[in-house]
Amino acid sequence: MKGTESRPPSAGAAAHGARTSLIERTRHVLGQAVEVYHGTPQERRLTAVRDRLDEPLRVAIAGRIKAGKSTLLNALVGDRLAPTDAGECTRVVTWYQDGHTYQVLARPQQGPPRQLRFSRENGAIEFDLADLSVDDVAQLEVTWPSQALRTVTLIDTPGIGSLSEQVSQRSWHLLVPDDEETPADAVVYLMRHLHSNDIDFLRAFHDMEVSRPNPVNAIGVLSRADEIAVGRLDAMASARRIAGRLSVNPSVRRLVQTVVPVAGLLAETAGSLTEVEFAQLRRISDLPAAQSDQLLLSADRFVQSMPELGLTSIEREALLGRFGLFGLRLCTVMLRHGTCTKATELARELTERSGLAQLREVLGSLFFERRDVLKSRSALLALADITRVDPRPGSEHVAALVEEVTASAHPFNELRVLASLRAGWVTGRPAVIDELEHLIGGAGAAPHQRLRLPPDASERELDEATDAALARWQRRAENPLTSAEMAVAARVAVRSCEGLIAERRFR
Repeated sequence: MKGTESRPPSAGAAAHGARTSLIERTRHVLGQAVEVYHGTPQERRLTAVRDRLDEPLRVAIAGRIKAGKSTLLNALVGDRLAPTDAGECTRVVTWYQDGHTYQVLARPQQGPPRQLRFSRENGAIEFDLADLSVDDVAQLEVTWPSQALRTVTLIDTPGIGSLSEQVSQRSWHLLVPDDEETPADAVVYLMRHLHSNDIDFLRAFHDMEVSRPNPVNAIGVLSRADEIAVGRLDAMASARRIAGRLSVNPSVRRLVQTVVPVAGLLAETAGSLTEVEFAQLRRISDLPAAQSDQLLLSADRFVQSMPELGLTSIEREALLGRFGLFGLRLCTVMLRHGTCTKATELARELTERSGLAQLREVLGSLFFERRDVLKSRSALLALADITRVDPRPGSEHVAALVEEVTASAHPFNELRVLASLRAGWVTGRPAVIDELEHLIGGAGAAPHQRLRLPPDASERELDEATDAALARWQRRAENPLTSAEMAVAARVAVRSCEGLIAERRFR
């Protein structure tokens, strides 16, 4: 099985791994590398990689042009920071990170970083590039005090498939660089439909080696999901069915862990809903149902008809821009039926119905709970590249340490098996494959997720399920009729069960 079978670690390595966390083992190897490359241009790069271990997880938001990347970023932050129009700054890779002060920094292609003037009035941040052109800027860095950004740095990328080849290449160079590690630890890939450009990009971002990006650090988002059924009230139900089919599609499974439907515009608006907007929606919902249905038949009709509603065309266009027809129809129904009586209640309901709550759960279980694994992998990728392209006395020892960590660390073995499952290299009965995928963390790293139990499972239920799973996978690993690929995967599953037992015993 490619990328899955590895040499067994030495007793010393195993004992060291048992005592030391993966992050600390990675930090130790980086410390060795800094000494080897002391006084060289690589020393600064290695120090930055080591510092990156303590930083928030870096998640890039990528996808085709007009897929709704900036809108989704704003929804995740809970604030309208990223510009969502077609302005020139949407053509630049932009980092959004937490900090104590408000600052926008431009990193030019040539020359030192420069602070930019910016403004913000009830909307996205507007940048003043001064004498810089978009082509002069390698990336923008927005520092903004934000609770949401304390655990994750979000990277907004230009659209793939842009009419400008140079704009499209900015995303390719960020996430699929030719000669160094990607700055992102994980990627959220937005798609409105599965396009050939999406597949090409994800394949380039994907690699079976544990030290390189692969499906375990990529998830797909069926963006603008409310448009799938032309804004009908059942649009999200249709989107969930399509996302479900994509999630089990073998071609898609090789590229992303799962696909989640999200109505990005609705999710963004939910995070910044105002009392004024709530009052305006109330006016629409107070109309007789037949009249409001007629009003919301089309965008033109909503803006131009029924002057007696008491909303100006400017106010209506603003509502349409914030909610879309789907959002306006949904809000009207919920307010009419008394589902929500306050702006805060409506905001919570919109967040849930937009798919954002589900996306946050997926990000938590597949990315944030694996933070240390993803961080270590990014660092080891950088280190492997440096020892390969710039060998010097002592670098062979560093490369051997990298190999030892990647071979002996159980989380990496889980990721190798998961990648092999997604690639179709490990095969078996669907029920067995499904159990294996869950057990090694393919649906989340929490014990109840691995054991396919409800979140409120009791201690006894967890113990019994763990013991039963351990016995099943031990038998499968030792059965001479088990295929070689499945036997390797079964031994990893056994180790995962033992880890669950040890975690519960010493907690």
